[in-house]
Amino acid sequence: MPIAVEIQHQRVIIKNSYDEKLVGILHETGSKEVIIVCHGYRSCKERIPMVNLAAAFATEGISAFRFDFAGNGESEGSFQYGNYYREVDDLRAVIQHFEHEKRSVAAIIGHSKGGNVVLLYASRFNDVHNVVNISGRFDLKRGIEGRLGKDYLQRIKNYGFIHVANRKGNIEYRVTEESLMDRLTTDTSAACQLIPQNCRVLSIHGSADKIVPMEDAMEFAKHISNHKLHIITGADHEYTCHQNELASTVLDFVKSGSSHDMAPTAKKSLR
Repeated sequence: MPIAVEIQHQRVIIKNSYDEKLVGILHETGSKEVIIVCHGYRSCKERIPMVNLAAAFATEGISAFRFDFAGNGESEGSFQYGNYYREVDDLRAVIQHFEHEKRSVAAIIGHSKGGNVVLLYASRFNDVHNVVNISGRFDLKRGIEGRLGKDYLQRIKNYGFIHVANRKGNIEYRVTEESLMDRLTTDTSAACQLIPQNCRVLSIHGSADKIVPMEDAMEFAKHISNHKLHIITGADHEYTCHQNELASTVLDFVKSGSSHDMAPTAKKSLR
C-alpha cells in the first residue's frame, strides 16, 4: 500500500562563502536524503524544469532543494558572466548546510549552465556520488557570439566590457573582460576527467535543443568514466513538452544509485 507523505514548501536562506544570502525552496518530506537542483544561465529556481524536478522527488518521498545562485533570482550578489567556479562555491555552501543539518545529499542536478556547475563540483569534491547534467554545454567557447555579438573579443579588449541588451534595447547586464576570460578558461574536458569512478553521472539532452547542440552530450560521454547518456527525442532546451520523461529519467537514475530506502509514493501535498 502506498505511503502518504506530507510535503511542505519551506523558504531557506543559506550564506555562501562571500557572505551573500542564497535563497531556496525546500520541498520537505522528512527524508534524511536531500536532492539539490541547480538552475542555468540567467535563470532561477522558479523555472519549470527546476520546480518540476523538485516536485517529482518530493512526490516520491525524497526532499529536494532548489535555489538561486548569487546574482540570480532572489539571492544576493550581482550577476556575473562566466562565474562557473563561484557557482561551485555556492553549491558547496548549500551542500555543507544540509550536512550540518545531519542530512545526506543523495544527488546534485543541474540544468544548462547548472549542469556544468554540478560536474565541476564533482571534479573538485568527492562527497556526492550521483550527478545529473541536463543539457550542459561541453564546449564553453561556443554560444558566446549569439549573446555578445560578432568580434566580441576585439570589442571587449578595446572597451574593457560589453553591454548586453534585451530585444527592446534595454541593457540587462555588463560582461567584463575578466568574466569572459573566466568562461573561456574553464576547462570542461579536464574537469570531466577528474570526476572519480565512484561518482555516477547521467547526462540528459534533447535532440531538438537549439541552445546547446546534442553533440555536447556525446562529448561528456567520452570524457567521464562512469557515465550514462540519455537523449530525449524531440525535446528542446527547456523540455517544454517533455517534463514527465525528464523527471522520470532523473528519478530512476538517482533511485537506482541510492544506498538508502526511499519512500515510493506520496499522496498528500501541502503548500
